[in-house]
Amino acid sequence: MERNPEEAGFDPARLNRITEHLDRNYIQSGKIAGCQALVARHGQVAYFESLGCADAERSTPMRDDTIFRIYSMSKPITSVALMQLYEQGHFQLNDPVSRVIPGWRDQKVWVSGDADNMELKAPDGPMTFRHVLSHSGGLTYGATNHPVDKVYRRIGVNRDRNETLSTFMERIGQTPLRYEPGTAWLYSLSTDVCGGLVEAISGMPFDEYLQKNIFDPLEMADTSFWVAPEKQKRFAANYQRNPDKTLKLIDDPERSAYLTKPGFFSGGGGLTSTTADYLRFCEMLRRGGELDGARILGPRTIDLMRKNHLAGGRDLAGMAIGAFSETAYEGVGFGLGFAMTLGEVEAGTLGEGDYYWGGAASTIFWVDPKEDLVAIFMTQLMPSATFNFRGQLKNIIYSAIVD
Repeated sequence: MERNPEEAGFDPARLNRITEHLDRNYIQSGKIAGCQALVARHGQVAYFESLGCADAERSTPMRDDTIFRIYSMSKPITSVALMQLYEQGHFQLNDPVSRVIPGWRDQKVWVSGDADNMELKAPDGPMTFRHVLSHSGGLTYGATNHPVDKVYRRIGVNRDRNETLSTFMERIGQTPLRYEPGTAWLYSLSTDVCGGLVEAISGMPFDEYLQKNIFDPLEMADTSFWVAPEKQKRFAANYQRNPDKTLKLIDDPERSAYLTKPGFFSGGGGLTSTTADYLRFCEMLRRGGELDGARILGPRTIDLMRKNHLAGGRDLAGMAIGAFSETAYEGVGFGLGFAMTLGEVEAGTLGEGDYYWGGAASTIFWVDPKEDLVAIFMTQLMPSATFNFRGQLKNIIYSAIVD
């Protein structure tokens, strides 16, 4: 991949601080096995480097075409898929989801009580498409000790690879809502629901819909819910940080469940991809929904998605319940599939107006319309909150822009 930092408006020496920083602080110290970072501006790649190992156990070097588990970086792709159907007139953002999933019409909101003795009420308003696209509909991840989460576990709401989207949607419909739709923000299974909605509206299996309408048009040849046998040697290992700060292998690329096609296609976290493929997705966003003649969305739809859709224009600090997420909360809003920096002062970071997300294995991306910039970082370290790669890379990248 050709790099032209000067043409993209960067000071090359300052931009190369990315390599120095990652190698010195993470690779040489063994905090991560390996990583990739890419920066592009005005459609021109300015920086792309592969560092360390994709698989430390086998001393397999990180390759430019290494395949990563992108987990929640699947969410923006799923959101784009659902918004394609919005553009075709299948729904309005304020339509109730129960228009498509009738079994959800009788969902109630938790008021008080434990899992065995709940006080429930009818919601003041229905869960809408806007709500599920912005994690504000009352759903959860079912992972805490809250009574609603206990019901999730009792009913068996999960994203097991042997599950199906249809049975997943049925089980979600049997659970109470954690809060009144639209009144709070809670990171949740909402984007998996979006995948179920894509399947229900389009009449196509979700994986086939993504292949036909996003991956094939954008030539994202290595993005999939599973890693084909001929690509297995390019698949990275996944690690977890131990209490003693060493790395523990948690998913061996030669024995991973990702080597077989799943039954459940998780729009919230199931995809694998490469940096080059995800760049094509980000470039489509940067260019207003089109890349190399393939129109995925209209530019005004992209603009709508990256606006803050939280009630009253509030930030996540004023709306979020629960601490688990892929973003900080102060000065950050949330749109239809992305978080965005509302203000540099409030957020304490550069890049006002950018939109972004990350994944559980510490992968990140952002698109900055003002700077006409895309940045992608790939590694495989869980949990994603271990290191603030986003903040560190932002400091280096924005300080290297000199035009």
